[in-house]
Amino acid sequence: MSLPDTSPHALVKALPEVVRAPAERALAHIQHGCYQRSMALLVAGSSLVSTLEVGYEHYKGSYSNPVMYTPIVLGSSLTLASAAAILSYITLADGFIGFCFHIRGVARKPGGWRMPVTNIVMGPPLFAPLLFGTSAYLGVIASYLQPEENLSSLGGVRMRTVELTSQLRKNDFREDIRRGRFQRHLCAVAALWTVCSGMESWYSHYKDNFKYKVQWSPILLTPLMLIATLGARRSRRIANTLLPLASAVLMLDGVVGFGYHTRGILARSGGKKKPLYNIIYGPPVFAPLLFAACGLLGMMAYLMRRER
Repeated sequence: MSLPDTSPHALVKALPEVVRAPAERALAHIQHGCYQRSMALLVAGSSLVSTLEVGYEHYKGSYSNPVMYTPIVLGSSLTLASAAAILSYITLADGFIGFCFHIRGVARKPGGWRMPVTNIVMGPPLFAPLLFGTSAYLGVIASYLQPEENLSSLGGVRMRTVELTSQLRKNDFREDIRRGRFQRHLCAVAALWTVCSGMESWYSHYKDNFKYKVQWSPILLTPLMLIATLGARRSRRIANTLLPLASAVLMLDGVVGFGYHTRGILARSGGKKKPLYNIIYGPPVFAPLLFAACGLLGMMAYLMRRER
């Protein structure tokens, strides 16, 4: 018994006729790498969310180390610059440097790495700097994409764009991105960030002693997303079936988590009367959206073409 076709093209054809044409056009833009401005807007939005999250987390630490200001400055700049490749690379590097500082912060706590669970839970959020790099990574990708107008009315890439890409043939990575062929690469990135976000969710909810059953959802969904993303790298069938399903569930779970965290902030003493205080010291309001971003990366991978 053959399975139904669940490729992006098949799903678009199954849509109502009213929305089918614009959906086909949007899919053509994505699969040919002609969505640079759209990606830039996504970079700006994700960078803003990440910067706000890092901003109040470092505020709790009183900005005791000057390096704590760097993600605020770079994140704000990236929000404004959107698709600047150099700034994106610098922000990625800053995320890795922050990860090293957080490792050092855990090591400096009483017991250091001899008490890993306690000090990871009670110390600086270990994987948060790597999650901060999500928007920077998307900025790097946006810098290599083609603008929307490079897609012809017939759904193909204009010849002048194809000619320009011949200069990049020595670098397959950049050329594949320009042509919208980086599904396996994006799956690997989605897997990495899912692990980071899942670990962040685990020790954040562990502090709250898993007071609500829904707090287990990101922990349980992380292995599912890992199976989907890593499996999609090897199997086109998994990329067209399990990957979009797992990605959609992660996105939904992130939105639901955002609602729960917002409710938790409003339920604190003072509620709406002390919004800034309760946002800073309440549940991390934007953290679930970073988990949803992992699902968004997976969904983007589903819509991509595979590498040559």
